[in-house]
Amino acid sequence: MDEPPSVSSYNPARARRSLFRALLDAQAEYGAAHPIITDGDERTLTYGEMVKASLALGHALKAGTRAGETVGVMLPTGIGAVLSVYALSAYGRVPAMINFTAGRASIESAIKAAKVARIVTARRFISAAKLEELEAWLKDNVRLVYLDEVRERLSLADKIAAAVGSIFPGLVVARRSPDAPAIILFTSGTEGDPKGVVLSHANILANIEQVRVHLALYATDVVFNPLPTFHSFGLTVGALMPLSLGIRAVMHPTPRQPKEIARRISGTKATILLATDTFLSQYARAAGEGELASLRLAVCGAERLHEETRQFVKRCSPVEILEGYGVTEASPVIAANRPGANRPGTVGHLLAGIESRVEPVEGITGAGRLFVKGANIMLGYLKPDRPGEIVPPEGGWHDTGDVVEFDDDGYLAIRGRLKRFAKVGGESVSLGIVENCAYSLWPDYAHAAVTVSDGRRGESIVLVTTNPEATRTAFIAWARDHGVTELAAPRRVVTVSEIPVLGTGKTNYPAVTKIAEQAPLMAEAETSTRD
Repeated sequence: MDEPPSVSSYNPARARRSLFRALLDAQAEYGAAHPIITDGDERTLTYGEMVKASLALGHALKAGTRAGETVGVMLPTGIGAVLSVYALSAYGRVPAMINFTAGRASIESAIKAAKVARIVTARRFISAAKLEELEAWLKDNVRLVYLDEVRERLSLADKIAAAVGSIFPGLVVARRSPDAPAIILFTSGTEGDPKGVVLSHANILANIEQVRVHLALYATDVVFNPLPTFHSFGLTVGALMPLSLGIRAVMHPTPRQPKEIARRISGTKATILLATDTFLSQYARAAGEGELASLRLAVCGAERLHEETRQFVKRCSPVEILEGYGVTEASPVIAANRPGANRPGTVGHLLAGIESRVEPVEGITGAGRLFVKGANIMLGYLKPDRPGEIVPPEGGWHDTGDVVEFDDDGYLAIRGRLKRFAKVGGESVSLGIVENCAYSLWPDYAHAAVTVSDGRRGESIVLVTTNPEATRTAFIAWARDHGVTELAAPRRVVTVSEIPVLGTGKTNYPAVTKIAEQAPLMAEAETSTRD
């Protein structure tokens, strides 16, 4: 097997270029004929085809826009989305990745914050995803540009630009500073209106370099990416990283097709799978015998990896699961476990070039609030109340809002979001601990813990679960037997058919909270009906 490039040390100079220049450099290193990306329909493009298509498409898309302008991209994970990013970037436009699963209010807030006047999408996608209502609303607010139509109508000038640019890129490709805005992504909006996260070319390429030296990656690897490209993990690690490093990327348009994904992993001989805890568990349960056999690594982020998921996958496949941690503002990876240094229950060591500090939090012992700084930290936020104005992190330090602790060996453990702690009996209780207890007690079901207002106690913990037999009494008994404080026991247990999740695979806690808040009202209604 080839020697992994990670044997070399972190080289910050590799980040001092534009995204499109990184693609051109990769083509020069690995060859224009090197197959580099495969779509959901198994269509594969080489570096040469990617470069020419990006230049032709970008030349067409730049019409009616100016250098530095933000252009929305609303497409599923696939060649079309990746091409659009490179196409816009090649001519100095800034792609803003639109989360089409976020709902109208969040999308409206996002396009306002980033001053998006046009969005690149596709008619075929709109139809397949049944987004006609959203399409109609968007037409009243922005100009929609349909990628499938643009590709069919490429002009002679577009094709000439692609031909010339492929040989003499300096004559066609925009010269952009590595520190100029490259991509805008949006936070989930679970703590208010979504904020635009402005990442520079250097931010993204620095994180790619950090991941490159952290993980054992081989030229023979094949990355399977079903995660959305409107999410930083799916975009940076799942698309831009492999294309920058000569590693073939296999795209899948949605993470919600476990049987099809397992089949494609087998068919493409993928070696690295990107997933969340929720999706990895689904893929392992849906996979037929041997369908995950080609995988050597499953890299999980976006949500906590439960030990029950790790053990279940271990029984089905020899794949090694590496849990990592990141935030959109860090482009996104901050820490990750790695082969040979994989400690379950942690998210591994910080990546090279990342500084950290941990500030104490009242009511929480042995852990604190994590701040990070480094070349991968965003330029700043865009907010709906200050459209187009980039608000940088103070002093270059990003407040993650996560409560963490480092062990003596430097492994990082996430205790939870600061806003995911409940105040019960005067003490802080991590809702993540509540969920972990539920997963240990009922491993075959999904669980989410939230807080609701309680006039007497201030806050009450509610466990929402798919286990129809779950009870508070059983939870308390398990907690006592395992040395867990009874303060972590939920005040109520609510049963549902499924736990709501976001398009990124994360638990949709605002939706779970609504379920928890409405549950007493539903029970009262049922009682009235019986009476």
